[in-house]
Amino acid sequence: MARNSRTGKREQTQSAFKILTSAILFATTAFVILALPAYPAGLSGPWFLRIPLEVPLAGLVLLLLPRKLAKPTAAFITITLLMLLVLKLADLGVQTAFQRPFNLYLDATLVKNGWLFLSTTFGVLRTSLAIALILSACAGAGFLLWRAQTSLINTARPMRRTLTLCFAGASALTAALTVFPPATERIPLGTFHAARDISVGLVRTVQAASDLQAFETELAAPPPSSQDNLFQAIKGKDVVLVFIESYGRSALENPSFRSLTAPRLKDIETTLSGEGIYSASLWSGSPTVAGLSWLAHGTLLSGLWVDNQARYDRLMSSQWTSLNRMFSKAGWQTSAIMPAITMDWPEKNFFGYDQVLTAKDLGYRGKPFNWVTMPDQYTLTAFERLSRMPAHASGKPMMAEIALISSHAPWTPVAHLIDWQAVGDGTVFNQQATSGETPEAVWSDPVQIRDHYIRTIDYSLATLGEYISRFGQDAVFIILGDHQPAEIVTGENASREVPVHVISRDKELITRLEKTGFTAGLLPDSNTASIRMDRLRQVLIEALSGNAATPVN
Repeated sequence: MARNSRTGKREQTQSAFKILTSAILFATTAFVILALPAYPAGLSGPWFLRIPLEVPLAGLVLLLLPRKLAKPTAAFITITLLMLLVLKLADLGVQTAFQRPFNLYLDATLVKNGWLFLSTTFGVLRTSLAIALILSACAGAGFLLWRAQTSLINTARPMRRTLTLCFAGASALTAALTVFPPATERIPLGTFHAARDISVGLVRTVQAASDLQAFETELAAPPPSSQDNLFQAIKGKDVVLVFIESYGRSALENPSFRSLTAPRLKDIETTLSGEGIYSASLWSGSPTVAGLSWLAHGTLLSGLWVDNQARYDRLMSSQWTSLNRMFSKAGWQTSAIMPAITMDWPEKNFFGYDQVLTAKDLGYRGKPFNWVTMPDQYTLTAFERLSRMPAHASGKPMMAEIALISSHAPWTPVAHLIDWQAVGDGTVFNQQATSGETPEAVWSDPVQIRDHYIRTIDYSLATLGEYISRFGQDAVFIILGDHQPAEIVTGENASREVPVHVISRDKELITRLEKTGFTAGLLPDSNTASIRMDRLRQVLIEALSGNAATPVN
């Protein structure tokens, strides 16, 4: 009998320990999920001092409900917490990359684009392992939550009363801290985390849907009518529109970057002015930051504000007249040089190019620079050979849109210029493409990231400067950044503005632009005007058509 009594007590103790462990496990897992910040800066703050009221309330409800109702409730709690965890991880990722929260309504395409970038940069195996680890962690959290809740639901009466009192007391204390928060954050605060996070997500979705309706109204308005003198001020001249990847205002104003870019731009300006080529610059507000370059392209070429994927997709299916089509109707041969595009690109139909040259069409036989398919020098050489010279042979001026991508993350290896006559099929760049530090090495140190970033920007600027000097002739060059780089490069609270440069032998064109607010030369300063990228299109149209200048506000 004594042995049976000791065995029974031991089993009761083990059972009580198991139940207590389950209660702690449930509370801890739910607390971490609900209290976890949805933005990177919050991870360094005292987020663990904010106690979600939902955690003790959920435990109390599970203990008070009959078991038939408690199990469906536990399933609902598990699913809700897992959804919140996934959304918070998505928020952290998007905030880190693009300095904005994740929007379920708008950001579905980020999954595919993120996979393409990460797998190309860090390898398919490493990227797959990282994703598998994240998914396993989420699945493990869900399993722990479910098992812990099941154990609570099955708790016998004596222990059940004790746990009920504990959860009730914790609920009362957390409710008091929620209603009457202490004056100092060193004392834990009670909060409604789940309710807040869910409501914020719903508000974002509703706002996104409302925004798309407003965009439909903009698209329903008649497109700007063609002018009789459209582009007549530059009749017969090539127009080359160049987007430089991640070329933002910080590249020219951040002191650690300016020491490299300012002398470079000054040297280019001096060289070109000595050849009778003039320039003017200003700032333009981009609709995106750190990525999603196509939003900037769509914004400038449409003259509409395209700051999310839903707007972009709707624009692509519309009959709105792009800047490219306007040039085509005015007699220019239009071309797109897109070295970053490696898959089908149905959006080309909206823009209405006469010629589209993606990565596979540019004839590059060299090795890629990690994600970057080819260096900018090759891209410009291929443009000259495959697009510009054939257009001239047919007697037409060229209007081209070119994306230069050497300054795209991961910013390693950094390309450097070679003799233009030696470019050939690109195999001459193989040694450059396999040299330098690995992305893992660069991205382990923020100082290295910033150093490599600005060196790639310097390379892109130097390449463009040499190209214009050697091959520019009478062309009008419109050069701008697509967006600022990520916050890890720019620092906090950087603007979304990018530099815009117009370069031409046409002194009258440059003078017209200066009257709108452009600064003479290639170095805009803090007093230089700024304009949103969607409104920049009309400013350029007016200047290229020879119309009276409308000052930039």
